[in-house]
Amino acid sequence: MTIIEAKTYRWYGHSRSDPRAYRTKAEEKAWHERDPITVLSKKLLDNKLCDQKQLDQIKDRAFETIETATKFGMDSPWPNPADLTNDVYVEETYPAKLIQSEKATSAKVMEATDAFNTALASSTAKTKKEATEQARAQIKTQYGMDVMTIGQAVSAAQAEEMRADENVIVIGEDVGLYGGAYQATRGLLAEFGTKRVIDTAISEAAIAGTAVGAALRGMRPVAEIMYVDFVTIAMDQLVHVGAYNRYMFGGKAKVPMVLRTEGGVGRCIAAHHSESLEAWLMHPPGLFVVMPSTPYDAKGLLKAAIRSDNPVVFIEHKATYGQFGPVPEGDYIIPLGVADIKKPGTDVTIVSYSRMAMWSLEAAKALAARHGIDSEVIDVRTLKPLDVETVAESVRKTGRLVTVSEGFGTCGAGREITGQVMEYQFTDGSRGFDYLDAAPVNLAAADCPPPMSEPLELASIPSVDRIVEAVKAT
Repeated sequence: MTIIEAKTYRWYGHSRSDPRAYRTKAEEKAWHERDPITVLSKKLLDNKLCDQKQLDQIKDRAFETIETATKFGMDSPWPNPADLTNDVYVEETYPAKLIQSEKATSAKVMEATDAFNTALASSTAKTKKEATEQARAQIKTQYGMDVMTIGQAVSAAQAEEMRADENVIVIGEDVGLYGGAYQATRGLLAEFGTKRVIDTAISEAAIAGTAVGAALRGMRPVAEIMYVDFVTIAMDQLVHVGAYNRYMFGGKAKVPMVLRTEGGVGRCIAAHHSESLEAWLMHPPGLFVVMPSTPYDAKGLLKAAIRSDNPVVFIEHKATYGQFGPVPEGDYIIPLGVADIKKPGTDVTIVSYSRMAMWSLEAAKALAARHGIDSEVIDVRTLKPLDVETVAESVRKTGRLVTVSEGFGTCGAGREITGQVMEYQFTDGSRGFDYLDAAPVNLAAADCPPPMSEPLELASIPSVDRIVEAVKAT
């Protein structure tokens, strides 16, 4: 590998109006004499490798190319405003049969999940490990599914896609030898080597920029940024260079990359390592944002994200890496942009994602057992693109909407979901707003940085009890 440092000089100012008063004419002249084109031209002439006429022809050809391109742009007709949003994303569709099949599989996985949890709760094993192994064996026999953690599911998804496509690579801080901060890339280095599992320097901007560049060159990089808090450092590369690339080049580019990261509270590691910044990433055009809640979802969604031709930010929750759940055998994907009704209901619609989807399910059980309230729990899974149709249809049935998010409330994901539901237009011309029998409720994190103290950390986000009380209040 060769690294070339080329120190360059900007001949003109920051803008056309810049008088360049901060430098002298002598300085500019000195740098002109050091210009690489000037230096190379002189060496070619001194060594009699060409003559001035040939150099002039090269220069004229370069200027002609620029003039031709400029003339083409100036003479072209203005774009049609109807084409305003063309080429922001690579259009992706999934067969209806796949979507329906996945819904059936998801329902079966939820049934197996309940059976696994029941087996764990009723186990008489002496240790938790022994109880888990017995429950896993039961699910394998009864449902033909493996039981694994979310961390294992994420690692398995990457391994399967790397085996299937040699263009899939994994890059990031500590992803190789260490196996990832949360062991979500464990075992990949041993199988695929250092050419495809690449440890990087601690530079989030470099990690994101490398992934964008690799994707533009036809690879499918999976880049890991250790904490979503540090995505803020990489936003220029991720958004301006990655997400906007296809649009700015008229649809001629694809950026098939995944940026894996994790967020959320749960380890008392304070504000710089505990945020939920998904709303930041939902804002810019060109990005997909995916947040799984179960091992089944984590594996299927990540495999779909790796195969996608759009840049995808895939956010895991740090407190769920050890969460067990059934995962079907064999190759499968979960379509991006398709929500999952994790529990059907008739009285109220609870919409969430990531760890809060699991807490919403717990709240739904408590609401049914203690208060006779039948909640429908929807896990959107993909925040962008958002399956607003599934949520709106549910609200039309229940008349009530509660969103639950671990992100901050101001300009948050819950408010975006609520806004899209209220504006949603059904085929009969009615709107989602028309079916609300009570004001929607948006449960989110408190308007303060995530605290380090455990009691304060827990108080800063929605809890199962708070979800129960919010639903009761509607």
